[in-house]
Amino acid sequence: MTINETAATTSVSVPTVTGIRAVRLLMQLAGPSVVAGAIARRHSTLPLLEKVQADASTPRLVSELREEFGSGPLLLDLPGRRVVVLLDREDASRVLEETPDPFSPANREKVAALSSFQPHGVLVTRGRLRVARRAFNESVLETGEPLHYLAGAMTETVVSETGELNELARARGHLDAGSFLPAWWNLVRSLVLGPSAREDNSVTDQLWSLRSQGNWSYFLPHRRRLRDRFIESLYQYAARAETPSLIAAVNQTSAAPSVDPIGQVPHWLFAFDAAGIVTIRALALLATHPRQRARALEEIDETDPRHPSRYPFLRACVLESARLWPTTPVILRDSIAPTTWPTERGVAEIPTDSAFIILTAAFHRDPQNVPFADVFTPDAWLDGRADTQAFMPFSGGPAVCPGQNFALFVATTALANLLRGSTFELDPRTGLTADAAVPATLNHYSLRFRTKPARRR
Repeated sequence: MTINETAATTSVSVPTVTGIRAVRLLMQLAGPSVVAGAIARRHSTLPLLEKVQADASTPRLVSELREEFGSGPLLLDLPGRRVVVLLDREDASRVLEETPDPFSPANREKVAALSSFQPHGVLVTRGRLRVARRAFNESVLETGEPLHYLAGAMTETVVSETGELNELARARGHLDAGSFLPAWWNLVRSLVLGPSAREDNSVTDQLWSLRSQGNWSYFLPHRRRLRDRFIESLYQYAARAETPSLIAAVNQTSAAPSVDPIGQVPHWLFAFDAAGIVTIRALALLATHPRQRARALEEIDETDPRHPSRYPFLRACVLESARLWPTTPVILRDSIAPTTWPTERGVAEIPTDSAFIILTAAFHRDPQNVPFADVFTPDAWLDGRADTQAFMPFSGGPAVCPGQNFALFVATTALANLLRGSTFELDPRTGLTADAAVPATLNHYSLRFRTKPARRR
C-alpha cells in the first residue's frame, strides 16, 4: 500500500515499545541467534542453548506480543535504531515479496557481518549493482532449473565422498558430527572450488575465522589482511578452473567487472555450512522416525545411485529439517522508503531506514496456525500444506536463496547415499524420538549415531 492510496485514511502510529522493555524484547527475540552465532555457530554455546531449549521461547513470545499489541508490526524504538518485529505471517510474506524495494536485504547489521568475508556479495549490495550480481548468481547456480547442468558429474563426487564416509562409519561402528562435518567440507570444497581443493582445510579455516568475526557485526573491525588472503586463494582456484566445480562455471559466465564474479563465491561456501547442518539433522530425524525412514529407503532403492535425482521425499525431509530448526532464524531487511501498514484503527506509516526482522521459528513452529508445528511432517512439502504457511527455510520472494535447488540436490544426494550404505541409530540421549514433540533446539555438534551395514533387497 502506498502513501498516496491512503491519503484520505486516518493516520495512526504502529504499537511502539521504548526504553528498557524495547531492549529486553530485542534480546529475548534475537538473543538465541546471537548467542548461537548467527554467522558461525559457536561450539561452546550450543550445548547450553540446547539444554534450556532456547528456541522454544520464540513462538511463545511472539504469540504473547500478538495478544498484547495485535497482529500488526511492532516497533521497538531503540537508541539510534528502529526495529520492526513482524508478528503476522502475511506481513512477513509481504516484506519478502517486496524485496529489494522497498525492503532491502542489505540490512545495516547484515552488511557489517557479511562484509567480513564477502564485501561484494549480492546480499550486501543495493541498487543496480545488486540486480547485476543477483543475475550472475542465478546464472551460475541455475536458479530456475530443478537440477544443475553439472549434476551428473557432481553426483559421482557425492557418491565417492559419502562412500568413504560410510566405510569409516561402519569400521568405527558410529558416525558423529566430528566425522561427518570434515567429510562434508571435503565434498563442498570439491564441488565449489574443484577436486584439488578437497583437502584444503586452510581456505575454509580462513573463512571460518572471518565468519566468527562476522558474528560481532559492526562491533569489531574487519580482518582485512586475512580476508585478502582468503579471496586470493579463491582466485588461485579460479585460475585452475577444474571441473566439475562452480568456480569453473564462474569462469564460463560473462559478467561486468563491477559484479566481481569471484567475490560471489564466499557466500556459496558459507551457505553450504547451513546445508551440512540441515543434512545431519535430517539424518537424525530419519534415524528416529521408522515410518518416514522406510519410505525414504523405498525411494532410495528405486533410484540409480549414479544418476542425478531430486529424491522428492528425501528433499521434503531436508526441507522439514530446515523448518524445524531454521539455519537462518532471523531474516533481516531495511526499508529504503517509508512504508504503510493497515491496522484496525487506520493506516500506520513506518519511516525509511527501519530494520524489519522476521523470526522464522515464530512462523515455522506457530501452534496457532501450524497443526504439525512440533512434529516431523515431511509430507507437508509434498501435499501442498507447506505452501499455505509462511515457511521460509531459504527465505522467499525475489531474494530467495538463488542456490536453493543446488543445495537441496547436494544434501539429498548425500543423504541418499549415506542411507544406502549404512543403517543409523541415533544416540537416545539426544531426546529426539518418534513419540515426542521435536525439540525446539538441537545441537548438531552433539549428534552421534550407531552404524551397521545397510540391509539389502
